[in-house]
Amino acid sequence: MSLKYSNTTADFLEWDEAMNLIRKLYKDGNYNMSLLIALGCFFGLRIGDILSLRWNQILNASEFTIIEKKTGKKRTIRINPQLQRHISECYKAIRPTGNNAPVLVSQKGTVFSVQRINIILKELKKKYRLHIGNFSCHSLRKTFGRQVYNMNSENSELALVKLMELFNHSSIAITKRYLGLRQEELLNTYECLSF
Repeated sequence: MSLKYSNTTADFLEWDEAMNLIRKLYKDGNYNMSLLIALGCFFGLRIGDILSLRWNQILNASEFTIIEKKTGKKRTIRINPQLQRHISECYKAIRPTGNNAPVLVSQKGTVFSVQRINIILKELKKKYRLHIGNFSCHSLRKTFGRQVYNMNSENSELALVKLMELFNHSSIAITKRYLGLRQEELLNTYECLSF
């Protein structure tokens, strides 16, 4: 956990490492965290919006619509068929109280807090030896953004425009900074030099 008033920046997981983590967590019986990381990486939602999801929104659904808590804006999310299968498998393993139940419920029967999830993510980083600096709830949203950008690298400007819209950023410059691209571009300048 960070100190009060300190500034920490979440890092992103490489996509392959994130997908392997989802599989390992499921295999190890940690269905809640497997599902949390999958939803975060595939939806690109803020943690507050993920924690407010209910099973009837995502189970056996191809898409759903939410009103984002932070922005108040309506957002429709399409659910990837592979993710649909994972959601269904996690539902069977978790056995929630009903379809209207919250998706991410702790052993105490309450929805996880953001603080508790951040602690768990730091434990997972250590246990699974993840290659990430600061691993927090926001890392999942950044992982989504980085993967969308990387998959559309042949038209990176279009990818940035799409992400700007999805993230509700006011400019492409903010999206670039958010994804850490601006710093990377600046540091790559040094690699252009030759001896």
